[in-house]
Amino acid sequence: MTLMDKTAQSQTESLSFEFDLPHSPKKVWRALTDPALLSEWLLPVIGLKLEPGAAFTFKTDPYPGWDGTVNCRLVEIEEHRKLTYTWSVPFLDTVVTFTLTPTATGTRLSLVQSGFKADQKQEFGGARYGWKMMGEKLVDLLARTP
Repeated sequence: MTLMDKTAQSQTESLSFEFDLPHSPKKVWRALTDPALLSEWLLPVIGLKLEPGAAFTFKTDPYPGWDGTVNCRLVEIEEHRKLTYTWSVPFLDTVVTFTLTPTATGTRLSLVQSGFKADQKQEFGGARYGWKMMGEKLVDLLARTP
């Protein structure tokens, strides 16, 4: 498995990562959409229904300046292929898109978080760090999940 940060040095509007995973698109999709699995690698999720327009929430421990809540709304769902949702906290409104592409050895998972503004360098850096950390947790989860 390889995790590649594909974000261009000059880029400030969106983050881009690719994972080459030795797992089927069906298994990777499950890790992206099953609330119990999402809670293991991303954040605890509340109210996730795979329907366009459906609202759901990620909830984690609060810290100064943030109550730990991420409000999301599903934008696009193509089973085993693509999942897009808004990612909204008081200081950031972005869109997260996962794209799954079958490969000879498993799945290439592309992750893009877009919509950062020029004055959100700190949030951009924090999200970049967070996705790398959570991406490693996803890889570990997929390795130990049947």
